[in-house]
Amino acid sequence: MDKFNINRRQFLYGSSAALALTAFGAQGMDLVNPAKPYRVGLIGTGWYGKSDLFRLIQVAPVEVIALCDVDKNQLSEAAKLVSQRQKSGKTPRLYGDYQKMLSENELDIVLIGTPDHWHSLQMIDAVKAGAHVYVQKPISVDVMEGEAMVAAARKYKKVVQVGTQRKSTPHLIEAKKNIVDAGLLGKISHVEMCCYYHMKANGNPPVQAVPDFLDYEMWTGPAPMRPYDGLPHVRWWRTFNEYGNGIMGDMCIHMFDTVRWMLKLGWPKKISSTGGIYVQKEGKSNIPDTQSAIFEYDELNCVWQHRSWGTPADPAYPWSFTLYGEKGTLRASTMSYDFTPQGKGEKIHKDVVYEKEKYPEDLTEDKIELNAAPATRLHMLDFLSAIENSSRPVADIEEGHISTASCILANLSMQTGRPVVYDPKKREIVGDREANALLARKYRSPYTHPHPDKV
Repeated sequence: MDKFNINRRQFLYGSSAALALTAFGAQGMDLVNPAKPYRVGLIGTGWYGKSDLFRLIQVAPVEVIALCDVDKNQLSEAAKLVSQRQKSGKTPRLYGDYQKMLSENELDIVLIGTPDHWHSLQMIDAVKAGAHVYVQKPISVDVMEGEAMVAAARKYKKVVQVGTQRKSTPHLIEAKKNIVDAGLLGKISHVEMCCYYHMKANGNPPVQAVPDFLDYEMWTGPAPMRPYDGLPHVRWWRTFNEYGNGIMGDMCIHMFDTVRWMLKLGWPKKISSTGGIYVQKEGKSNIPDTQSAIFEYDELNCVWQHRSWGTPADPAYPWSFTLYGEKGTLRASTMSYDFTPQGKGEKIHKDVVYEKEKYPEDLTEDKIELNAAPATRLHMLDFLSAIENSSRPVADIEEGHISTASCILANLSMQTGRPVVYDPKKREIVGDREANALLARKYRSPYTHPHPDKV
């Protein structure tokens, strides 16, 4: 792909934004006048699939060639919005089968915004088809899926960026550079991470007929087939272990991945977890409403806690992480950070960077997370920079795998009732035959579970 020019003036107006660019090596923001726009396809046109695509359209010259979704209504709505957003004004080709979309179009980039249980097969098929991939987190529903995804990215020499955009969040990049890396915390030997959002959908809708606009068979894919009880979009599917890994897999991965990035941590030495449905027992949901986990490193424990009921420990930081150092404490979230020194010293507070004036279209976008939009734009630019330079992006698939798999292993620890030690070289849990049998879920016929040695 030909090199493109970069217009620095479009974004370098805020210190946090400028620092963010410097931190991961991007040379500017808005990309203009490439020899040829990126040919883009999106699989999964729901809330976050569209959000990711619109952020990409904002920062790079792209032509959205194709969209795929099993919900015809959702698909047609997305097509209309894309035609209004992209420069050419063209309406993308529409598909209900992503494999057909991949086979009929030469795509430079594929974005994957489907539920978790589809991520692995779609990412692997996309890189096999010759595309670079931006895949939402968590990357997989089981550990072996993640191993296969890393293997596929390396085998086909494609850039795969994971949607853990906290690594591209301006105020968090600033906190890493000016507080953690600068040594203001001193030795860090304890980390706490949490989520206290009341985010567990837990109703009892009746079983009903599948609407004619939804291909429920394709939506289910390799996952177990649940009786249809209403549209699974947005929140409902996340309340079932059949499709994901609960709040641990949805929310812990963001905070744990950010902590690993800030502290330069790899695989945990040991993982343990307890939890269950302690309070919200009335609905169909089968994910834990209460869970604790410990990710152990040398002289450092990273502790996770979530409750989808009750009040947060700190109302200002209901979804957050806290780094405890001998010289001070750093508490941070998607909205802000606070550094408190031990003893005398200056406290530091920074808030999230918004870009409402630069991107006024954000203000009319349905369900947009305005605080996350700048981070996703930076994340897309880092992705494109990696494609251009044949390098690893800041949220490379391997890093996404470590964070995802660690959360999945926490769930396996909770399920088996004992700690787990994962050996990534042997791809096995050390000395635990029962737990090893849980590293790969059984796929529904006719789907075949990917294997890292056979991608």
